[in-house]
Amino acid sequence: MNHLHTALWGVLPYLTTMLLVAGSAWRYHYDRFGFTTRSSQLHESALLRLGSPLFHYGLLFVIAGHFTGLLIPETFTEHVHIHEWLYHLNALAIGGVAGLVTTAGLAVLVHRRLSVPAVRAAGLRSDRVVHPLLAATLVAGLAATATTTSGHPYNYRQGVSVWFRSLFILDPDVTPMAHAPFVYQLHTLLGMALFALWPFSRLVHAFTAPVGYLARPYIVYRSRGRPVGGPPVHAGSGRGREKDHNAVRGR
Repeated sequence: MNHLHTALWGVLPYLTTMLLVAGSAWRYHYDRFGFTTRSSQLHESALLRLGSPLFHYGLLFVIAGHFTGLLIPETFTEHVHIHEWLYHLNALAIGGVAGLVTTAGLAVLVHRRLSVPAVRAAGLRSDRVVHPLLAATLVAGLAATATTTSGHPYNYRQGVSVWFRSLFILDPDVTPMAHAPFVYQLHTLLGMALFALWPFSRLVHAFTAPVGYLARPYIVYRSRGRPVGGPPVHAGSGRGREKDHNAVRGR
């Protein structure tokens, strides 16, 4: 295996991870209040209500699909009697639809940012790089998904997945990735570039997702006019009239 493949698939993933972790820590230390999307909802809300759910919910399914496809080995699905053709059909149906939904949501959000002057003025310079990179990554992922049903389908579970899992044991097996189709290599490189830029863009807001709200206890709200354990106090009650009468007398 030549040095280029070793650098791309054996060294670059770890450099990207280091940049993601160190960059995020640096960003939080020096700009912790910048961990936000810098919401522009006040400038325009109709397109945002359409594009944001499409993008974010679609992306959750895309991430879940990558998790099952890359981390769960083929031997496990065979052990639970899930046939390979059924697995790929499910990946194509769910992953393909999720990718299309995410791409459509991103298209709406980019159109909103370009067509609404106030939203465009509130944009960041990093958006000019992140948005095209996101779009290219999604399109490459859709193209890779389509190859699973082409005339000569590629079984990424015996190639890309083996390489990906080898990274976690710090013994990268670059051979499967070096022999993967170009669209898979391109999708992987674009993904690593996206993670490298993550700490320096508005994408860092993903680290502040309110996951704790799912387990947070209920918050009890009480009216300020109702004493605890007592009847409500109305503005027209006797106590209120007495105060008003005393105020008039004092005046």
